[in-house]
Amino acid sequence: MGVRRGGRWLLRPVAFGIAEGVIGLAGPPGVGKSTLLATFATLRRPHSGRLNILGHNTGESGALRAVRAKIGFLPGRFCWSKTMTAEELVAYSAYYKRVRAPAARDIMKRLGVADESRTELALLPPDVRLRAGLAAACVHEPELVVLDDPLEELYAGRGAADEAAIAELIPLIRSLAPTVLVSAARPEHLAPWCRDVFTLARGRLTEHAARPAQPIQRPRIRAGRLPAGSGAGV
Repeated sequence: MGVRRGGRWLLRPVAFGIAEGVIGLAGPPGVGKSTLLATFATLRRPHSGRLNILGHNTGESGALRAVRAKIGFLPGRFCWSKTMTAEELVAYSAYYKRVRAPAARDIMKRLGVADESRTELALLPPDVRLRAGLAAACVHEPELVVLDDPLEELYAGRGAADEAAIAELIPLIRSLAPTVLVSAARPEHLAPWCRDVFTLARGRLTEHAARPAQPIQRPRIRAGRLPAGSGAGV
């Protein structure tokens, strides 16, 4: 598939697959990471080609509904929700995902945000606010979780408390779903704990060579070009 924005290729047409595990996407601000992740979360259409997720062709309306029920997405710096309490944010997500209240409370406990559930998000420390966002994104137990630079605010601080919070959050993020796509500005922020890391630059994906390459098995997201004469995928 290929992804364009503002007349330029953010991802030049390419066929590739992503298997289970934690997959990192690195690149500086403005390179197109957020747009590409939003495409994987089915919030945007590919400019060309097709996108298959979890065995579903997202170009088919029925399949699109089915796959969205299995995706959890957390955009970068979800500022629109900061006036809500953590409990309200998770409850709001649970309502639209058709998840009962006990399950919403359970995931808040699992992600360590239950004690701060009635505090406004704007008043929470960055790591606790992120935990609330993760709970909202994963309240329906998705099979694929897409996270747009979730640790950005903590990496910007880089104090001892931020380092400790990052160390606690990484295993939590890895446990969210069978497949987790997570982005960051720098590949070294992802390489130590992601199975594979790709860098995005000038519209091309390149596998980061900081770790030995591992075989890709059981692709869960697959993007490819369509045969000549076929329409776009979504």
